[in-house]
Amino acid sequence: MNYTYIILDDDPQSVERIRTIAKEFSELNFIASADNYSDGLNLVLKHIPNLIFLEIDPKDKNSGLSLNLINGLLMYLKELPKIIITTKSKDLAFDCIQYEVSDYFLKPLDSIDFLKLIHKLNKASNEDEVLLVQNLKHKEKLNSEEIQINKNRKSFILCVKSYGDHRYIDSSEICYFQADNNSTDIHLKNGEMITAFKTLKHFETVLSNPFIRIHNSYIVNRNYISRIHTGNSLCYIKKTTIKLPFSKSYKANVDFIISEFANENYIET
Repeated sequence: MNYTYIILDDDPQSVERIRTIAKEFSELNFIASADNYSDGLNLVLKHIPNLIFLEIDPKDKNSGLSLNLINGLLMYLKELPKIIITTKSKDLAFDCIQYEVSDYFLKPLDSIDFLKLIHKLNKASNEDEVLLVQNLKHKEKLNSEEIQINKNRKSFILCVKSYGDHRYIDSSEICYFQADNNSTDIHLKNGEMITAFKTLKHFETVLSNPFIRIHNSYIVNRNYISRIHTGNSLCYIKKTTIKLPFSKSYKANVDFIISEFANENYIET
């Protein structure tokens, strides 16, 4: 198996170190590198590499390189490249677990790190091929017309399961998700609240636009936002008195929502 990769690091020596070690492995193919968030995001979206080597504790904090890059990618990509963190300290390892990164390399990097990575990637790839064959066999049994109908649906049904109870919710009825320790409260437009025994991170992973994470505790359906106050860092929910806070770490996501509104049937006064 061959794997393309991009390096996001503001330390030229670290970039060169990664490239030097990677050249020892014919499976790894370098695409490009960037030293800041914006250029890095654009590179990834342009090339869609298999791997991203990401420094999350850069020398220059203004570079914006951090785990927030993952949030940025989730706004555009349904499936993310494998994220390999490269940094000097173990201090951020717990945060990386929350983001479900593929690996965590401590600098200075060593060839054995890359060897283990390739073995891990190859193993996962083989398992994916088995699952792919199984899924294809299952899909052959489905009616092609039904598949096309499902593709054209703008909303979907969310099934919340709890102790044998299956609750089916139309996604268009969901205003926002709120974290509650290891469970998540799902707030509907009729004021009802349903608890799902999944973390908010789980929902962030499986959901895409219009569901956008704006805070450690909230994912909002942007279709229910009536107002965004950037000064007070608040999003207002339509036809309610509810105001959801958004945090600096998810400011890029809020900017994305604002830009989406601006690109639609929009008049500014």
